[in-house]
Amino acid sequence: MRGKENKERRTQGRADKDMEKNDLEELRDRVPCAAVLETAGFAIDVKESTRKAVKYRRGAEIVIVIHGGKGWFAPLSDAKGDVFSLVEHLDRAPFTKVVERVASLVGFVPTVPTWSRPADDRRLASIPTRWAKRRKPWPGSMTWLYLHGERSLPDAVIRAAIRHDLLREGPRGSMWAAHSDGDGRVTGWEERGPDWRGFSTGGAKVLFRFGPIHALRLCVTEAAIDAMSLAVLERGRTDSLYLSTGGGWSPATDTAIRALAARHGAGLVAATDDNGQGDRYADRLESAAAEIGCSFARLRPPAVDWNAELEAWAAKQGEGDGEEEGKKTRLPHARRPRQG
Repeated sequence: MRGKENKERRTQGRADKDMEKNDLEELRDRVPCAAVLETAGFAIDVKESTRKAVKYRRGAEIVIVIHGGKGWFAPLSDAKGDVFSLVEHLDRAPFTKVVERVASLVGFVPTVPTWSRPADDRRLASIPTRWAKRRKPWPGSMTWLYLHGERSLPDAVIRAAIRHDLLREGPRGSMWAAHSDGDGRVTGWEERGPDWRGFSTGGAKVLFRFGPIHALRLCVTEAAIDAMSLAVLERGRTDSLYLSTGGGWSPATDTAIRALAARHGAGLVAATDDNGQGDRYADRLESAAAEIGCSFARLRPPAVDWNAELEAWAAKQGEGDGEEEGKKTRLPHARRPRQG
């Protein structure tokens, strides 16, 4: 009996460590080094910066940000690393405090340097090329099995996303979900899989767009899978365009949302997660709606996010609770409605 208990403790311990690792990876993905430096009083030295290496100064201190904001090094010492080691380098704090500091910066959008020379289009051109080379998912493929089996998305929704060229097969059974600009050009993609989450190297987060492109009800979520999940739970409303920011809020994302919301009769729906991060994004959307003069509503998932709610609903369907129960999605009413 004791041996069984010890085994269960070891199993739980491994699960806790995996969860902690996933949480840290998510923070590393969401918080750029620039956010740490800007809030710590550093300023960009534009004259001595390039797009690939942005130099920050605070008095005599110098930090250079590389790898698209994910890495850094101090040229006056051997210090280097990721966002966690940067906070540790600046604050000399224990790791628990470092994690708290990084978590507090989720959603903070640092200043973007203004470059005198235009961007090199060759790097951007590689994004649509890489996208085009990847296969679309097909019934029975690893990506299809992941979306349907592990994330509870119905086949019909997967087919619709493929039909509109929104999905690709990623490595090791992962999914690529396209972000695009206002002209429909692929700028990057969300990467999600059983053992991986991230965003395309060299890509730019703008918006994942699922649904009628001219729809005026704009439901903004934090992940492509959440956007598709909400579409399922709302039974594919034809008046709604389901969007994902990819867990970030870049200037390009803000511009794209405002352009959609500025159309006559459009309204913003903050369908972000039911947590502090989701509430901060919702506040941004509400402020944007007020500035634009469009309607606003907060649609809060009963579970932490819309895919978790879809999985709960699908599990209840599988329990055979009856036809009437199967017709219910338990969607909440939109909260804090306001007409602009």
